[in-house]
Amino acid sequence: MLSESLFSLLTEDLLIRILQKLDSDRKSWRLVCKDFNRVESLTRKNIRILRVEFLIGLLQKYCNIEMLDFSMCPRIDDGAVSILLSHGSASWTRGVRKLVLSRTTGLGYFGLEKLVRACPLLEAVDVSHCWTYGDREADALSCAVGLRELNMDKCLGVSDIGLAKIAIRCSKLERLSLKWCLEVSDMGIDLLSKKCLDLKFLDVSYLKELSAPLINGLKNLKQLSIIRIEGVRVSDFILEIIGTNCKSLVELGLSKCIGVTNIGIMQLVFGSVNLKTLDLTCCRFITDAAISTIANSCPNLTCLKLESCDMVTEIGLYQLGSSCLLLEELDLTDCSGINDIALKYLSRCSELVRLKLGLCTNISDIGLVHIACNCQKLTELDLYRCVRIGDDGLAALSTGCNKLTMLNLSYCNRITDTGLKCIGYLVELSDLELRGLSNITSIGIKAVAVSCKRLADLDLKQCEKIDDSGFWALAYYSQNLRQINMSYCNVSDRVLCLLMGNLKRLQDAKLVHLDNVTVQGLELALRSCCGRIKKVKLQSSLRFSLSSEILETIHARGCKIRWD
Repeated sequence: MLSESLFSLLTEDLLIRILQKLDSDRKSWRLVCKDFNRVESLTRKNIRILRVEFLIGLLQKYCNIEMLDFSMCPRIDDGAVSILLSHGSASWTRGVRKLVLSRTTGLGYFGLEKLVRACPLLEAVDVSHCWTYGDREADALSCAVGLRELNMDKCLGVSDIGLAKIAIRCSKLERLSLKWCLEVSDMGIDLLSKKCLDLKFLDVSYLKELSAPLINGLKNLKQLSIIRIEGVRVSDFILEIIGTNCKSLVELGLSKCIGVTNIGIMQLVFGSVNLKTLDLTCCRFITDAAISTIANSCPNLTCLKLESCDMVTEIGLYQLGSSCLLLEELDLTDCSGINDIALKYLSRCSELVRLKLGLCTNISDIGLVHIACNCQKLTELDLYRCVRIGDDGLAALSTGCNKLTMLNLSYCNRITDTGLKCIGYLVELSDLELRGLSNITSIGIKAVAVSCKRLADLDLKQCEKIDDSGFWALAYYSQNLRQINMSYCNVSDRVLCLLMGNLKRLQDAKLVHLDNVTVQGLELALRSCCGRIKKVKLQSSLRFSLSSEILETIHARGCKIRWD
């Protein structure tokens, strides 16, 4: 009675203000009392539909929706949309500003047009991966004349004709993604650049062709700040045109482009003082000469991706460390020219937050110490298969980079339990990959479990020396775990059941080749987490060994089984 009288003193306005302060746990809020539930219903702006049969009830309950997400409901089709829009006054559509229809391949142009026309305030639509969509569906989308954002990635049937209808009718477009729209050519992009003059973001990655006239037309787009042309053939001349005509660029994506050379990059970045993000992933002919020009021309650079650019060495990193002091993200994955000296130069970039060094086999603890001493803002560090990294490097990280939330140490086989005890000092850690570490045992895992309370994602695949005592520690101390990979580990029936039952937030588990676990033990473990877990990976040989009853129960509770 006391709690009810206290709640009655809270006005609706005050309850709304309190609810707005909550980060994410709206479910717990609405379970408190009827008033809390009513306020949560009134203020909810976004909703994701999982099952089409619940759709009408949900939209009646949440009447102020601005974003409607059907991406997890592939069964939505024209018939379901017709029923939905004919039910009552369909007043819920009046406030909808964004529709997420990604992968809803059952929805055709008829239902799409009806849905679009029913939402007069519609500003954003995502139909990515609707691979059957073509020009008729593009015509339906063009009915949303107030559209500002449109994602049509992998709409394989859309051609210049469909794009022309969108360009003419949706002249307010600011963001457009046409990645893998293979039927779109220069003609469609040229018309787009003449009609949609407010475009700020354009993705034309993996189109069949990319000509100089097409790029030259981009000069009309004075607001264009982000362009991605990944996976296509380019030339030095095309890159020069981009540099000349797109002076407002802050982000450019050239990942996996064929024909990127030092000369092209130099011509591109000359005068591009506004450039902040540059993606040169797999541009394998880039050398230190290009990196030096980038460093000198782009002092405001915050993100640079150089994965598989293995001709980059410490010379290029010296220039980055001298000129790009605002750098926050750097991807050097599989850059074999990177060594400890390069990391010493790079450590001058003290604003680094994300650093990827996977497959850089020439770096050691010495280089990692330089990073740890000077890059204290690091939150993500990838050291995948950096085989010369050991316990001393982790000791340096534990004192210098205590803000780390993601750390990948997979296949760094010099690491032992001593190194894992150092990881225990990284109390902010939420994502830890230790796959294939043959020298760590349950002692080290217990140290991590006891200290890293925020751990949410843990990969222990092929850590064969971790036994029941290590998994017992995880079961009791790692209550925030949401994903775990324990394939090829030595765990027993009893402890697996304990682990799966105790981890109340667990949503994804990979349980392949657990040689000490029987079929009966696995079934008990699955029952202990049934209703919470969303994904589980099992070896394919168990498909006919597990009882049909447990498989049906798991499926009915919304869990997807992946067979390996």
